[in-house]
Amino acid sequence: MPVNFPEPTQISTNGVELEVFSAGQDNAKPIVLCHGWPEHAYSWRHQVQPLVAAGYHVIVPNQRGYGRSSRPAEVTDYDITHLTGDLAGLLDHYGYADAVFVGHDWGAIVVWALAIMHPQRVSGVANLSVPFMQRGPREWVGFWEEALGGDFYIVHFNRQPGVADQAFAENCEQFLRNMYRTNQWNFPAPELEGMPMIAMSRRADMPGDLCMSEQELQVFVDAFNHAGFTGGLNWYRNFSRNWEILGNYPQTVSQPTLMMYGDYDMVPKSDSLDQIAADLEVHSFPCGHWIQQEQPEATNQALLDWLQRRFPT
Repeated sequence: MPVNFPEPTQISTNGVELEVFSAGQDNAKPIVLCHGWPEHAYSWRHQVQPLVAAGYHVIVPNQRGYGRSSRPAEVTDYDITHLTGDLAGLLDHYGYADAVFVGHDWGAIVVWALAIMHPQRVSGVANLSVPFMQRGPREWVGFWEEALGGDFYIVHFNRQPGVADQAFAENCEQFLRNMYRTNQWNFPAPELEGMPMIAMSRRADMPGDLCMSEQELQVFVDAFNHAGFTGGLNWYRNFSRNWEILGNYPQTVSQPTLMMYGDYDMVPKSDSLDQIAADLEVHSFPCGHWIQQEQPEATNQALLDWLQRRFPT
């Protein structure tokens, strides 16, 4: 892979095989970097070497459904119990009692859940883009359907399984090229008919600059051409199930927490995160959704400053 990225290792954990990229000394303090959708472990390429240079053992999995990791057939095999179990199993493989977990997008959702479902395995939380999803009285998909309609992408993924999977696969490079735009929500969106994300996957005139080089984009395109999109979309198809599962756990995060936002991200910031995570620091950067790729130096500075104060090597 370009940009000095570690070689992968296949690791058996929690009933699946995960493709894992690891760098740094095995006895150093562990940091686990968790990607989102539609992404890949390679989305953390700018963070690995600075973290290793600071003395951390960096572990970056392609989570189930992605890259060369396992892609179970059952939708329920992608629920939050399985996803958090995979990460806990990684710690077992490397012999760590706990680690700092860093998540972006869906990776952040999983890390928040890991912190409340397996608190003894999480020493610190650093999440990007997606704040803690507060569990209201109604399950999420039905709530979003009533509030935002059937064309809201998460509702569409749940109500019309297979449709988005095929559309994204048929337009893989164009879809990813359109998704990975800088400041992509800081301008009026073009008029899109039908389910907007599917329509967007076919357009060649989306505004905004690509947040990576053409060589880097090809890493993501090759990965999704191999794995397809169904595994990652199945994470979305467990939102209702996850709402039920997470109701069995406290809705507070006790670990030291760092939250990083993009000012132009479509994901809204939380004005009450400090009520969930009492030991909280917040940073915001002038970028869109792909924070650690759009603003790698600022991301690294904020992350390393927090780590070295809270979890020194």
